[in-house]
Amino acid sequence: MKILLLEDDQILGETIEIFLTQENYTVLWVTTIEEAEEVTFNDHFDLYLFDTNLPEGTGLSLLQDLRYAEDTTPTIFITALTDMNSMAKGFKLGALDYIKKPFDPEELLIRIGAKFKEENIQYGNIFYSPDTQTIRLEGKVVDIGIVPTKIFAKLIDNVGSVVYKEELLDCLEHPSDNALRVNMTKIKQKLSIEIKNIRSRGYLIEKEN
Repeated sequence: MKILLLEDDQILGETIEIFLTQENYTVLWVTTIEEAEEVTFNDHFDLYLFDTNLPEGTGLSLLQDLRYAEDTTPTIFITALTDMNSMAKGFKLGALDYIKKPFDPEELLIRIGAKFKEENIQYGNIFYSPDTQTIRLEGKVVDIGIVPTKIFAKLIDNVGSVVYKEELLDCLEHPSDNALRVNMTKIKQKLSIEIKNIRSRGYLIEKEN
């Protein structure tokens, strides 16, 4: 798992980085919101660990900006204060959890493990992580967009069974048969996968031979 750590406290940041690296996580540690914005633009991560209070702003504001940019990466906040309003805002933005300073690194490890229990779903050379909503093709992360990922998740979770069109239309912001066909074409092209259109019923990914 690749983790982006945003923490301006040098001692805490270094401690977390070393501890998680020893547990075989890949960790990129940055100390400013500007650095975090830059690396999230250029790279993909499976998890964000964001401090809530930083000299130039808050981790909450950063996550809000990332969500506006359609970045759905799971996030855990590190905070010195348990402010209910901030916590409510964080969870509304899709935060997985909060961990309060000071904490034992083992607690952080347990929380990460608890939030990422599910194993990847494999189909041929495609791996899909339900926890992080990440798709990998031949080991490389493929970003197909939020809506196509939602559709793909339903299909890959029901391999060998027809997923009814009405259920797939629910994934669309503006549901229509044409919009669904466009998204299906995008999924097939980006992932090089065969998806069958079962006329008047829905779509199907067949079981592997």
